[in-house]
This record gives sequence, C-alpha cells and structure tokens, in this order.
Amino acid sequence: MNRFDRHDIRSYNRPVRQKAGIPQPNEQNDHPREECGVVAAYTPNDHAARVVFFGLFALQHRGQESAGIAASDGQKISIHTGMGLVTQAFGADTLTPLDGEMAIGHTRYSTTGSSKLANAQPFKVQGPDGELALAHNGNINAVELRKDLEKGWACEFKSSTDSEVLAQLIVKASGQTWQDRIAECMRQVQGAFSAVVQTKEAVFGIKDPLGVRPLCLGKLDQGWVIASESCALDHVGAIFERELEPGEAVRIDKHGVESYIWPGRDGRRAMCVFEQIYFARPDSLIDKRQVHGRRVAMGAKLAKESPARADLVIGIPDSATAAAMGYAQASGLPYSDGLVKNRYVGRTFIEPDQRLRSLDVQLKFNPLSEVISGKKIVVVDDSIVRGTTTPRVVELLRKAGAAEIHMRVCAPPIMWPCHFGVDMATRQELIAANYSVDEIREKIGVDTLGYLSVEGLMEVVSQGDGGFCNACFTGTYPIPVQLEMDKLILERQEI
Repeated sequence: MNRFDRHDIRSYNRPVRQKAGIPQPNEQNDHPREECGVVAAYTPNDHAARVVFFGLFALQHRGQESAGIAASDGQKISIHTGMGLVTQAFGADTLTPLDGEMAIGHTRYSTTGSSKLANAQPFKVQGPDGELALAHNGNINAVELRKDLEKGWACEFKSSTDSEVLAQLIVKASGQTWQDRIAECMRQVQGAFSAVVQTKEAVFGIKDPLGVRPLCLGKLDQGWVIASESCALDHVGAIFERELEPGEAVRIDKHGVESYIWPGRDGRRAMCVFEQIYFARPDSLIDKRQVHGRRVAMGAKLAKESPARADLVIGIPDSATAAAMGYAQASGLPYSDGLVKNRYVGRTFIEPDQRLRSLDVQLKFNPLSEVISGKKIVVVDDSIVRGTTTPRVVELLRKAGAAEIHMRVCAPPIMWPCHFGVDMATRQELIAANYSVDEIREKIGVDTLGYLSVEGLMEVVSQGDGGFCNACFTGTYPIPVQLEMDKLILERQEI
C-alpha cells in the first residue's frame, strides 16, 4: 500500500465557491507578506506527488495564492497548477495523474508578477537537452536575464515571473550535465533564491550563494525529501538530515544524493532574519535551532531592553505568541491570551461587502474583554510595517476596557524595503522610514512603544553558523540592489 493512501485527499479538499479574481492574502495584515514554499521528493516504488502534496500542506503559511506539482515517471514530466490553497488547487482527480517516483511542488505568494494562473508554479520548459520543471522562492535579476533570453534564444515567456526566467536560463545553459547547466546559470544570477528542479531522471535542490532563503534535506524510507522548512519533513514522516549550505546544489535520483558547491562562493552568509521573526513556522529548524525558542528569547531580550509597568502581557496571535511568553517570563508579569484570532480571515474567496470590509480587524481578531478590562497591558507584536492595522487593533483593546496599552515589537523599526523575495513595502510606505518612534506611538494610539534593538535581535539569532541579512532595519544589503523593485515590472514591459 502507498504510505500516503491512508490519507484521503478529499478530506483535505472541501469545495469553496470561488469568485473571479483572487484577493491578495493577508490584505488585512500589516506584516511582511509571506514568501513561497517549495518541496521535492524522490520516493522509489511510491507516489511522489502525494508526498509533495502533504509537504506543501505544511508550508501553506508561506503562500496562499496558488499551488502546483510537477512529477516525472522517468519518461515525461506531468504538471498541474491551480489557484488558491493547496486543498483548493488539488483533489484526487488532479493528483492521481501525476504519476512517478519524483516530484516537486510550490505554494505561492507573489513577489514578482501578479496573482494569476499563468504565474502559478512549477513552470515546465523545453530546451535543447530536454525539458525540466522548476519551483522557486526568492527574487532574482529577472529583467536583464529575460531580455538576454528573448534576444539570444528567441524565448517566449508565458508568465511575468522571475521563476520562469530562472527555468529558461537553466534549460538553455551550456554543459554536459544538468549539474553543469545549473552551475552555468548560477554564475549569471544575482539575488536570493531557493529552488527545486525536476528533470525526467532526477530532482534537484538549489540554494543561492548567500543562503538567504531556507532549504533543507530529509530522509524518507528509501527516498529523500527537500523542503523550504523542516516542518514539511515532519509532516510527511521524513527524518531531518541537514540544511543545504549556501551555494549548494543537491541531485537526487536512484543512485542517491550527490552534493555540488558552486565555484566562486566566498563563504559569506546572509540568511533572512525575518525567517526567525515571522515567516517560518515555530516548529521548524533554521540554523540548527527550532524557531520557537528564538522567538521566546526575542521576547525576553525585549523585556530587558524595554520594560513596562503593567499588569499583564498578551501577544498578537499567532506569530507573536512565543515572544509574548518570553517577555512575560523575563519581566515577571503574567501572560494571558488577550485576542482570539479567526484563522480563516484573508483566506476566503468571498469578498465582504463594504460594511464588513471596514470591520476588517474585527473580522480577524476578537478581544477577551474579561481578561483585559481595567488592566495595564503589554501587547507584543512581531513587526510594524506600514502601521495601518495596528491602530485598529489598539482601538479594539481600548473598547474592551484596557486601561493602558504598552506596545512592544520584536522586530527593530523597518526602514528599508526587501529586495530578496519578501513583498514588504516601498520605502515611502514604511512608517518607521518616515516617522520617529514617538510619532509612531502617537499614530497607533498607545501609551508607550518600544522596539527590540538591532543589536539585541542579532545577539539572539546569531548563535548558529552565522550571518544574517538585516537590511530592512539597517539599509546594508548583502549585495548591491536597485533603489526600488516593482513586482509587476515584467507585466508592465509586456503592455
């Protein structure tokens, strides 16, 4: 029996009545927008696409716009993509035809190109030496590379994403093997990326030379799994082996796992620090430690740097819950839930009417008034980006009877946009780039406001193998970047 036959796909795939057009996920949220999640599996004598499906299910937090799987039976690559959540893009009728021992998958939040089916991954492309499929998390220098491919190879692109550019670059590269072609491609690519690649004979995992985006390897029975986060390995029963090194590519086929390090890697590391603060699931291992523990430590450090006279500590669920617990433990204040989160807001295809749209925060959170009424509360959040949602959360807490609100934030002030695969905001939209801490305090309506310092954050996270990208706080990018990047630039060029 297939090891995943006991899971009925239909139980994960309840129908959703869908309107035309896909709303942006987390449109009510003032956090950085999720990135993408990728999975690859080689499972001899098994249905690899089914393994990938459940791996993507564990990575749903990394993107909710679209999902897709490509599979190979050794003769051809079959592919299916769909809009929405993994369970909306796939059912038994779409998963079963994806036959074979090798597969890759993707769950998307758009950072290059809009949310439409043509941009759903993986992409399948044809080259002189055969076809491949690719799924990608990150941002690369797609504009110049696409122009070169259109001019030199007369490539016709079906999407407006940098991921299809990366796929075409690999399939058109020179070399005797796919490893050679990948290495040749990577010499031309700048930016941040973790990618999985499917050929007819093998699956590959690829990590950029700075290791900005996460990617890990796990052992599954007689096969192997690659995933953005280790929680996906746990979900399919794979044993975590290790994280891929910056600048590493691994090939997996019937002969096992082969590792390749790209020539010219200078040894620097620049892992995205927001993986630790917000993006990654708390049960995932990143830089050899579980994310939950680091978030608790961030809260404890924040309590030491920015104490408050209060009766109670609460967190903005769910990403700030661990940090709020750490703040409470370090400060000696009691911790309690203060807001109940509706986990399905922002993940529906039914648009609210105007009256409900104006109540977006109330649709997402409901306060526990019996807990916070009459209390001086510390409210811990992971970040403030634009400062648009926080005032409405504060208003909710005031209406529930909070006597004082002391906001504490685990991310330092975000003053610079991300160019490496996170749809954060332009610099003009970042509240901390335009206002002082005291001015922000007035705008969001709290009694006091404190951020974790950059030094404090780096002290907490820098206890593994090293370097992090913290450019959104400091403006110091690990590689040169454009002043601003337009996620729709490839679409605008097609007009």
